[in-house]
Amino acid sequence: MTAVLFVCLGNICRSPTAEGVFRRLALDAGLNVTADSAGTGGWHAGDPPHPPAVAAAARRGYDLSDLRARQVTRADFTRFDLILAMDRSNLSDLRALHPGPGAELRLFLADADVPDPWYTGEFDRTLDLIETGCRGLISALRRPQKAQ
Repeated sequence: MTAVLFVCLGNICRSPTAEGVFRRLALDAGLNVTADSAGTGGWHAGDPPHPPAVAAAARRGYDLSDLRARQVTRADFTRFDLILAMDRSNLSDLRALHPGPGAELRLFLADADVPDPWYTGEFDRTLDLIETGCRGLISALRRPQKAQ
């Protein structure tokens, strides 16, 4: 089983949306995976996702209602196989926290940041990018891995 952690700044918009989308699409694809989300900052810990993010996700059939924000911990680097940062700033913060061997760290979208809708107000555009990224991730996880 592959364990994936999605990370953004406050864990109330992008990363919980990615967690919810990924869980649903992975279930639909029959993948045996686990997913979670966290923020590099902890000021929203315990809070539900931001209401406009919840509404945008619900319009497309994704339920984020059971998710609660939390901050990344050192244990996450060994608990997860793959930690995906929603932007380059989050990736830099994760690299600074990374204790050494463990999870693979990378940007969620290979060559672009996912803009934070907390600031842009573009919740549907963010969701478009997250759906695209999650579909690509699922395709990659379905491919047999080459022996090293």
